[in-house]
Amino acid sequence: MAKNNKSGYGIIGLGRFGMALADMLAKAGEEVLVIDEDENNIRKIRDCVQEAFLIGRLTKEALEETGINECAIVIICISKVDVSVLTAQILLELGVPRVIGKADSTEHGMILEKIGADVVYPEIETATKLVSVLMNSKAIDLMRLNDNFVVAEIKISTRLRGCQVGKLHIERYNLKLIAIEEEPNKTIVDFDNDYKLLDDDAIVVVGKFVDAERFEREIMG
Repeated sequence: MAKNNKSGYGIIGLGRFGMALADMLAKAGEEVLVIDEDENNIRKIRDCVQEAFLIGRLTKEALEETGINECAIVIICISKVDVSVLTAQILLELGVPRVIGKADSTEHGMILEKIGADVVYPEIETATKLVSVLMNSKAIDLMRLNDNFVVAEIKISTRLRGCQVGKLHIERYNLKLIAIEEEPNKTIVDFDNDYKLLDDDAIVVVGKFVDAERFEREIMG
């Protein structure tokens, strides 16, 4: 890991979520440092990542020795609340720019947020995506944020082909349009209200789930 400019990702805890995260980041070509207390987990991921450390007790000294404080982002994938929170506190004290904690409950997430860490709820996000499928939602991807807010990627309906973005009146639904996804794999963030939607476009909005659902139902058809 670079010692001057913070870069790359640190992952602490190689359960199913942490292991999958490390594997996907590594396959995407990102620089990844992992820490776990299980030698078998370290052995499984060692060849995929830049650095892998076997640590039983996550003390400040042990973490600093790994160089994880030189990572730009560290994700704590530990379910045990006290260990998760203490580790987040140490990383913040060591100057990690962004610390993200995996939370298994609202209470766990609230504590992490109080000390300055960002929070993800993998199980809730997975459930939200499943609900969108079960309800035949046009949202092809959903990520839950705090306070019932979501980032939703919504495929446009055929009848909206050629419609200008401004005429969707997204603001009336208390939503904010942050990007337009074009096929194949092209994201547009610099657009104006005159942009005309194409058949394969999807719009990415931020807002409350109920507002996104209402927008889909009334506008997207």
